[in-house]
Amino acid sequence: MSVRYAILGLLAQQPEHGYALHARLQALVGGAENWDLKPAQVYNTLARLAEAGLVCEEAVEKGGGPEKHVFAITPAGQAELLAWLQSEEVQPTLHDDIFLKCMLALSIDEGLARRILQTQRAALYRELHRVTTLRAEADPTRELGVILLHDKAIMHLEADLRWLDMLEARLDEVRRQPLPEPPMRRRGRPPKSFPYIPDRIPKERAP
Repeated sequence: MSVRYAILGLLAQQPEHGYALHARLQALVGGAENWDLKPAQVYNTLARLAEAGLVCEEAVEKGGGPEKHVFAITPAGQAELLAWLQSEEVQPTLHDDIFLKCMLALSIDEGLARRILQTQRAALYRELHRVTTLRAEADPTRELGVILLHDKAIMHLEADLRWLDMLEARLDEVRRQPLPEPPMRRRGRPPKSFPYIPDRIPKERAP
């Protein structure tokens, strides 16, 4: 989650002070179990947004406790929020640390690679149990968005588990293949290119 744009999105609904923004952000993502967002992170982001002219201080609430500075989104902030909302979001799909660990471990010891798979499988099952429990505890009448977030996480975890099974089943085949090598490059300078000279040069016509 981009805290910067999440704050702009909440301020686009109504002006808020930092404490209320932190509470609303935590509720938006389903609590600290999903995203442990620190209050200092919200206040620091608010300060940077104000310096950039994307939010402005609208009022100061005075009560029994410390003063609360209420912020509102500016037209520049609304434009940046809209640009972010309409931008594409594609998560990296081929950057996988487990794949990298297994490929390197195979060149050292096949047993090590299999132990890595077992460790990762156990971790995925623990996370799957945790997210499934959170989903079951969510109230579908008030937290449908959070439930859909849980569903996405569950589908990703189940896909990772299926991939681990497939990798383990073909580990011997992968081990028999050498690690990929970079393409060979020619040494030395490339040959010089000469201008094209036709075989026959047409004769000039007499005036």
